[in-house]
Amino acid sequence: MNQLKIFAGSANRPLAKAIAKYLRKPLGKATWTPFPDGESFVKINEDVRGRDIFIIQPTCAPHNDNLMELLLFIDAAHRASADRITAVIPYYGYARQDRKDEGRVPISAKLVANMLEAAGADRILTVHLHAYQIQGFFDIPVDHLLPEPVFAAFYRKMAIKDLTVVSPDVGNVKTARNYARILGGELAIIDKERFSGTEVRAGNLIGTVDGRNVLIVDDMITSGGTIAKAAHLLKERGARDIYVAATHAVMCENAVARLRDAPVKLVTVTDTIPFCNEARQLRMFKALSLAGLLGEAIRRIHRHESVSRLFLRRR
Repeated sequence: MNQLKIFAGSANRPLAKAIAKYLRKPLGKATWTPFPDGESFVKINEDVRGRDIFIIQPTCAPHNDNLMELLLFIDAAHRASADRITAVIPYYGYARQDRKDEGRVPISAKLVANMLEAAGADRILTVHLHAYQIQGFFDIPVDHLLPEPVFAAFYRKMAIKDLTVVSPDVGNVKTARNYARILGGELAIIDKERFSGTEVRAGNLIGTVDGRNVLIVDDMITSGGTIAKAAHLLKERGARDIYVAATHAVMCENAVARLRDAPVKLVTVTDTIPFCNEARQLRMFKALSLAGLLGEAIRRIHRHESVSRLFLRRR
C-alpha cells in the first residue's frame, strides 16, 4: 500500500476524506485554484513518480468546472510520471446524453470518455451510471460500482413488511428486481413518459401495491418530478408507506420542495454528490455513505484483486 496515493479535487472533499480514512491513508497534497480570468489551475505538491494514483472527483455541478479540474489533475499526474492513474468519479456527469436520439445532437457521455482517456487516465472507477453501456465508451478498464450493498443493509435493518420494490420507469427494472430479491419483496413497474427535462407523466402501473409498503429505486433525483409523480400514482393505487432509494442526489430546481410535498415517508441517497443544505434540514432526507464501498474497491484495484466479488451476494 506504500505505492498508493489518494488525491481529491474540490467537488466532494468530505467523501474523499472519508475514503482516505477508510484506507488509513492521508489525502495527497495538491493545489487547485482559479486564475483571475476564471481558468482552472491544478498542481500536485508531492512526488508521484512510479506511484499508483487515485484521483477522487465527481463531475457534479458546476459540471464543467469540476470536469475540467479532473482533466487537469489527470494530466498533471501523467506528466509527473505516475505509474497508473485511476479517475474515481462517484458521479459521472453528462451520463444522460448517452445516445443520439434526434438529429444534430452530440453524444456527450462519449465525448467525456474520450477527454478522460486523452488526459491520461488509465482506469475509471465510477458509481451507478445512468446508462450501463457508457462503460463501452471507454477503451480503458472501467469498474462500475452499484450502491446495492449499502441501501440493502439500511432497508434490511428497517425490516419493512409487505414490501414491493417499484421501478419508476422501464430502464430501472433490473435494479428494482435485484433489490426485490435482496430484500424479499415483490416487484412493480411504472410506465413513465418524459416530455422534457422537467416534465414527466407516470402512466400505467404493472403489478400491485394495494395495501403494501413501497420502495422506489432510481439512479438519481434531478428535478424530483419522476419520484413525485410515481409516489402520487402509487398512493392512488393503495400503497401504504412510500420510501425512496436513489444513488445520486442531483437535486436541481425545486426537487426538494416536490419531494417534500409528495406522499413520501423517507428519501435515502448516497454521498456521491454533496448533500444540499435544503434537504439536510429535513428529516425525510437521509444520506448514506459510500466511502467504505469506494475505499474497498480502491484497495482491491491497487492490489489487483477482484472488484466484482463485492457484489456476488446480490446474484
